[in-house]
Amino acid sequence: MVAKNTDMFRINLKIALRNLWKNKSYTLINILGLSIGMASCILIFIFIRFQLSFDEGYKNEDRIYRLVTDWKYNAFNDYSSGVPIPVTSAARNEISGIEKIGAIAKGGNVIHVNDKEGKEIIKSREDIYYAEPSFFEVIQIDWQYGKPTEALKEPNTVALSQATAIKYFGNTQNAMGKSIRVGTKMELKVTGIFKDMPQNSSFPLKIVISYKNFSERNSTCWDCTSSSNSSYVLLKEGLKSSDLQETLTKFNKTHYADQKIAGNQMNRLQPLKEIHFAELYDNFANSTISKHQIYGLSIIGLFLICTACINFINLNTAQAVNRSKEVGVRKVMGGKRKQLILQFLTETFALVLIALLFACMLTELAIPSMQNLFKNQITFSLFGSPIIFVFMTLLVIFVSFLAGFYPAMIISGFNPALAIKNKVTLNNNGLSLRKVLVVVQFAITIILIIGTLVIVRQMEYLQQKPLGFSTTAVAIVGMPGDSTSHSKRDIFKAQILQIPGVQLLSYCQVPPLSQDVNSTDFTFNGMRNNDFELRNCKADENYFKLFDLKIIAGKIFTKSDTTTGYVVNETFLKKVGITNPQDAIGKMIKTSDINVPIVGVVKDYNDKSLKEHISGLAISSDKSQYWSAAIKLEGGEQMVPAMKQIEALWNVTFPNSVYDASFVEERINSYYESEAIMGILFKVFAGIIIFISFIGLFGLISFVAAQRTKEVAIRKVLGASTFELVKMLNGSFLVMVFLANLVAWPLAYLFVSNWLSTFAYRIELSFWPFVLAMCISMLITLITVSIRSYKAASANTIDALKYE
Repeated sequence: MVAKNTDMFRINLKIALRNLWKNKSYTLINILGLSIGMASCILIFIFIRFQLSFDEGYKNEDRIYRLVTDWKYNAFNDYSSGVPIPVTSAARNEISGIEKIGAIAKGGNVIHVNDKEGKEIIKSREDIYYAEPSFFEVIQIDWQYGKPTEALKEPNTVALSQATAIKYFGNTQNAMGKSIRVGTKMELKVTGIFKDMPQNSSFPLKIVISYKNFSERNSTCWDCTSSSNSSYVLLKEGLKSSDLQETLTKFNKTHYADQKIAGNQMNRLQPLKEIHFAELYDNFANSTISKHQIYGLSIIGLFLICTACINFINLNTAQAVNRSKEVGVRKVMGGKRKQLILQFLTETFALVLIALLFACMLTELAIPSMQNLFKNQITFSLFGSPIIFVFMTLLVIFVSFLAGFYPAMIISGFNPALAIKNKVTLNNNGLSLRKVLVVVQFAITIILIIGTLVIVRQMEYLQQKPLGFSTTAVAIVGMPGDSTSHSKRDIFKAQILQIPGVQLLSYCQVPPLSQDVNSTDFTFNGMRNNDFELRNCKADENYFKLFDLKIIAGKIFTKSDTTTGYVVNETFLKKVGITNPQDAIGKMIKTSDINVPIVGVVKDYNDKSLKEHISGLAISSDKSQYWSAAIKLEGGEQMVPAMKQIEALWNVTFPNSVYDASFVEERINSYYESEAIMGILFKVFAGIIIFISFIGLFGLISFVAAQRTKEVAIRKVLGASTFELVKMLNGSFLVMVFLANLVAWPLAYLFVSNWLSTFAYRIELSFWPFVLAMCISMLITLITVSIRSYKAASANTIDALKYE
């Protein structure tokens, strides 16, 4: 029985390949459409699989949670992935459902590595982490040398990743027992080597220092929260986060509500598997993706493969008449419908398998471009995971069945007597379904065209919208924070201003638009504010001139090393109920028990990305918190040599630190990176779907023209012009594309309006993207169909009348 089935499959496959070869042009169109569609699906799957695999594979991963902090003010909610530093030790003692809890804090500093003779061989700025030994009992990773519970038990110890150990000391074994210096004073002994963290991890750990070296570890401030300070929890066996809710509520009441901490502050548990997808919270890898984006890409993948399958169905049902004689003969010879269906499905399977081989080649060619799109921060591989093979197998089965079943049912159902006489015609149901499929195919294309037009327009708007301050030719240079470097800042500034091409320098925390937010609760004019938090920005007196910030009332604060006055923005005044900016001058703002007057009001500018509204903001001076130097340059040819001189002077002035500089405009653009990538993906996949749709359209009109060859010839003999014949052949296709637009518009509107709602500042959704999409689809249809129909209409009439 098995041998018989094998022989039958071999015969079916041989017939299938013969038929595919016989109809080369249609086979080529089908393979081209399917291979491009399948390659796009494979690329989308590789990307989605990478995103969904974040933070997988840890022992007890279903019991691992992160403690996060939420605030519920009267006017808004706020969120942080961090917790106040005393939370970890308090939770360890007070929350009974916790088996293990470990604190970890992120920082950054300059790492110095010396050779045996004491000569410095490496100086680089790196992210560093301070972790309790218990953190590695929660997040269990593989260690090559040292024990996770022992390596960081003592102060002045450090564990390195394998790659970092090799970079610093040549190999991992050599690294054990060696020393590195962090900053200017902290000497650390290497006591552990752990395996490199994978790219799909929210923990990009390379240098982990004993928590006993963390200077703020003994903080008792419950009102101080930073996303740099995190706490990870392993729940006891059999418990879920909901089981701890009562205890956690009591914990929050004791430490926040009873202590009258502002903003209804509270901690809650967030599952490990949700960290990468949490839009409201960040993580140490600065890598999050919305599940909506993943769903969107999945839908695009489904659109792509459905479009390719629709091509196949349309062409195969259109060609069904040409196979009628073959079907009739096989039925007369005793062939059953089941066998015929199997035969035609085998043909489809063979074609899909060939398309898959081409799809794999296209995928391999596209992967470098995809990695480049993500700035090589992600490594993709076609054969990097067994699940990709499973996906490709399921894809072949799905496409073979979806594309092959309906044509097989149509062809195998022909009446044998009519089939042998070649008098079979497709019934109206077949024709109407084919028209429906063409409408669906073009509706998908039009939705993506509209989506692409709106995304591109929104991205242009973000780049062109006036932000309320000058970003042109302003460099932000990182400044060392140690006391020795502080004492050199005045000399450094004086020397910088002597460089040709440098106009102005301002010491500050961050540029005017930054996602690095430092906010606090406050008292305004003697009354505690519970509606919002005040965003604090520290900068010197030159900040306003350098960034061209407009003062609309009062004046800027005078030169000072400490906070002597606040310059607030218009949004702050609106939120506290002041309509006349002049009335705000002299009013007092109290933060952290320090009462400071408002001395000026600055015109509103966008202080965060355009996805968010402007904050209530206060700018003040504080020398201890100037992390950057903003340097205004002259544009043109002097910029490059000026930046080189700035770097050289910086390295001479601060020899123990590492130079880091970027332009403000580059920083601002980086906040819209994911949207820019989505825009590129939409352009690419919209282009692919348009291409697949129109090669299918070309194949379909070719078949229709061939079927109506005799009719066209007779009409031509009776006096019809070439234009009239082209118009006749084009008419039904243009009607279908018009109907596709009517179907696509409401669906596209829902999609783009939902996407635009994620931005606080966005374009007005007008009618023109919809009209333009219609014009594009109609024009390309007209061109594609006209080329083929013109060829049919201008063919030799005598040859056409002898057709068949």
